Amino acid sequence: MPESYSPRYVEACWYSWWEKEGYFAPEYNRDIKAPNPNGQFVMVIPPPNVTGSLHLGHALTNSVEDTITRYHRMTGKTTLWVPGCDHAGIATQVVVEKKLWREEKINRHDLGREKFIEKVWEWKNEKGHRIYEQLKKMGSSLDWNRASFTMDPKLCKAVLEAFVTMHQDGTIYRSTRLVNWSCTLKSAISDIEVDKVELPGRTQLSVPGYKEKIEFGVIVSFAYKIDGSDEEIVVATTRVETMLGDTGIAVHPQDPRYTHLVGKYALHPFCQRKLLIVADDYVDKDFGTGAVKITPAHDPNDYDLGKRHNLAMITIFSDDGQIIGDCGQFTGMKRFDARKAVLAALEQVGQYRGTADNPMVVPVCSRSKDIVEPMIKPQWYVKCDQMAADAAEAVRSGKLKVVPEMHQKTWFSWMDNIRDWCISRQLWWGHRIPAYFVTIDEPSAKVGDEADNEFWVSGRTEAEARTNAAKRFNVPEEKIILKQDQDVLDTWFSSALFPFSVFGWPDKTDELDVFFPTTLLETGHDILFFWVARMVFFGQKLMGKLPFSEVYLHAMVRDAHGRKMSKSLGNVIDPLDVIYGISLDGLMAQLDGSNLDPAEVGRAKEGQKQDYPQGIPECGTDALRFALCQYTAQGRDINLDVKRVQGYRFFCNKLWNATRFALTYLQGSEIHTLNEASNRPMISRPLMDKWILSCLSTAVSACNAGFQQYDFPRATSAIYNFFLYELCDVYLEAVKPIFQGLDESAKSAARSVLVTCIDTGLKLISPFMPFISEELWQRLPRPESVQKTLPPSICIAPYPTDAEFQVWKDEELEENVKLVSRIVSNVRSVRASYMLPNKTKTKLVLRCSDQEVVNMLTHFTGNISTLSFCQPVSVSTDGGNTRGCAIVTVSDKCDAIVHLEGLIDVQKEKTRITGLVEKKRQQLDKLQEGMVVPNYTEKVPLTVQETNKEKEVELETELQQLDAAFATLSTMD
Repeated sequence: MPESYSPRYVEACWYSWWEKEGYFAPEYNRDIKAPNPNGQFVMVIPPPNVTGSLHLGHALTNSVEDTITRYHRMTGKTTLWVPGCDHAGIATQVVVEKKLWREEKINRHDLGREKFIEKVWEWKNEKGHRIYEQLKKMGSSLDWNRASFTMDPKLCKAVLEAFVTMHQDGTIYRSTRLVNWSCTLKSAISDIEVDKVELPGRTQLSVPGYKEKIEFGVIVSFAYKIDGSDEEIVVATTRVETMLGDTGIAVHPQDPRYTHLVGKYALHPFCQRKLLIVADDYVDKDFGTGAVKITPAHDPNDYDLGKRHNLAMITIFSDDGQIIGDCGQFTGMKRFDARKAVLAALEQVGQYRGTADNPMVVPVCSRSKDIVEPMIKPQWYVKCDQMAADAAEAVRSGKLKVVPEMHQKTWFSWMDNIRDWCISRQLWWGHRIPAYFVTIDEPSAKVGDEADNEFWVSGRTEAEARTNAAKRFNVPEEKIILKQDQDVLDTWFSSALFPFSVFGWPDKTDELDVFFPTTLLETGHDILFFWVARMVFFGQKLMGKLPFSEVYLHAMVRDAHGRKMSKSLGNVIDPLDVIYGISLDGLMAQLDGSNLDPAEVGRAKEGQKQDYPQGIPECGTDALRFALCQYTAQGRDINLDVKRVQGYRFFCNKLWNATRFALTYLQGSEIHTLNEASNRPMISRPLMDKWILSCLSTAVSACNAGFQQYDFPRATSAIYNFFLYELCDVYLEAVKPIFQGLDESAKSAARSVLVTCIDTGLKLISPFMPFISEELWQRLPRPESVQKTLPPSICIAPYPTDAEFQVWKDEELEENVKLVSRIVSNVRSVRASYMLPNKTKTKLVLRCSDQEVVNMLTHFTGNISTLSFCQPVSVSTDGGNTRGCAIVTVSDKCDAIVHLEGLIDVQKEKTRITGLVEKKRQQLDKLQEGMVVPNYTEKVPLTVQETNKEKEVELETELQQLDAAFATLSTMD
């Protein structure tokens, strides 16, 4: 066994072996159709984008999901975790279009739809497996034979069936409404693809297609002249170019300034148009001038207001953001060029009234970085009211459980205020909508409009659509002319079918029968609505069942300072850089190859220098997984500090060294775990054996409870404490005298306890740290008779249960050893204060409050002697002569009296301690000065404040200990 732990060495080969042996398949050693008395666990992965590479969000998702999956597999359930990948319509099309332009200087229109889609498939087949390989590096125990891509024929068939079924029953319909529009992509986009960028005020932003930056974060005031009057009405807007589409002005019905104007008209200064002045309760009469310009075709609030008052809806932007229509001199301009031109024209006609800073939120397309423009477009929609009511009822009735419960409020808010879902996208890559516009080849036939729902039919094939059209319009099929919609479906549509499309629906397959409904859906709380809710919608609508009975939502990853991960801040971390380590130069080189502006690159590099001055150390997959699961206690956000991950890498090192050390006692012996030897009763075992087995029982109970309640920090803390503080720090030290002695029966008993602790502890930690647990478990020495009965891998070994280990639980003994541990810790601190080496033994007297405590501690004097390097150790109610002694109050029941006289140079120690006190006092004064500066609590990050407070307490404690040490020395003069 290598002397030191190396993540690269340990994590190099196990995954390929697990995969080759088929351990991740539910069929391993069982017939999936046969009932399993232990039950089954089925979960689908939130399919990552095919364009994606691993980021910390993926790392968190897959660490949690794999940990859950591995736990259920080890409990003996038929376990399946289904992998998959999303075709990511917009993201993939953008990537391939950029590649075409970069390499061939052509765009998709030069190729045509069919050839372009071929290019996308070429890219997917070349690059699309990358995310899967990265997931394997995270140790994800997915059944790769069942990997599903949302554009695979099986899943395409499901999408086709779902659309046709819901279109024909009226759930899917066509309507003209306001949508989020990307002028760069020339497509509608979903809300989740819109980044809400907060601006504090006047800000210059880069916009695709413009050489100069565009100004945002200001509000422009201008006047409209009242028709037939000398009066004017002043309005304000953050998007002055939209005044070209104004068709009305709204005031509050009870605003006395404007009541006389209601029903009159204002004159547009640039268009041949009059604007009706209307009264509406929507207007806040105390905000601004109390008058609001209305652009119904380009603002969500104005759209609703315009519909209430029957105002004209005039579209002034083309699909690519050019000014169109009756806009005079501005027609043909790009929208943000028009912004400047309109402002100048308002000044010229004397109707400009001023510009002011205005904090605001700007909607930015996450894919193209374009400014999102609200536009009225005919699109396909899913009617959601009844599906949302059913989804809300599922949670209210308890049939669908959402964990943590705090997210239920969000669920009900969305369900109770649901809007119909726009599912069409103006792209080429994706599931083309199986809807056809009908034209009837007869002069007398009514001619439809493409915005009209009545003239659209759907079908699984064009022939089926033609038959449906002929029936609807009562004409022969040969009179029907069909034109398929050019649009594709929103990517979330196919994702919403994922829990049953992966099993072959709409076909009635064995897998659908066995594995649907699934058990759990685990994902981040940010897509509770966009994905989770829609899976529930479609599961209940198309299958008549909930697609899963439980939803667990993990927190979102932020940096150590609580900031959102952002490339421009330099705080985006590639999990593989944490696993393998990377230098600061390496991190900066990644920024040089990014799409950031040069100014942002500079700022990002400064952020990296501050957070990672030495780069990121190699931590390994196990440490990263363990840290991410430990962090899930933080609620809505995880503030990830790489130093914490490194701390768990040191824990792995401790695990490695402890097992290696234990193996020196175990090699060459016929060793059984207590379970294997069936000698579980606690017959005449030494106290420390009983104690460590009780601690093990406590850890087993905490781990199982943690998994069952999705309280992963409870499990990780229990394992960490057991291995580090109980097994390594106490038990291994306590049994050293036994293994160094001559009593073979005592050695044999200790070996059984030791191998039981390591074997069970490794099983407990295996779901979190699959690689190191497998490596160490395989190295445990076992008799050949036992080896034959064991599973070949720890990942399919039985997970320890409460029923197995409860027999060893002894709460009173654990409490007693806590007192023993406090005694040892305090005595060691005293010895450290005087820099006494371990080989220098000190006399220790334990002065107890009553005889009962004396009797209890007397049983532990040998252990206390071994662990605290003291000899002799005595226990009594009277401490005797304490001259030249350090006295430490351990608890209200016990004082530890450490005899020091004759063991140290008193004057030398006094000088040393005086120097230390001065140094620590200076550190404390400097720290406290910094903590009382003006606005400290407002300006200093909370994490820094917490660190400073911890350091202050630490320094004050050290000073108290040094003062006590000096006082003790004074008694020896």
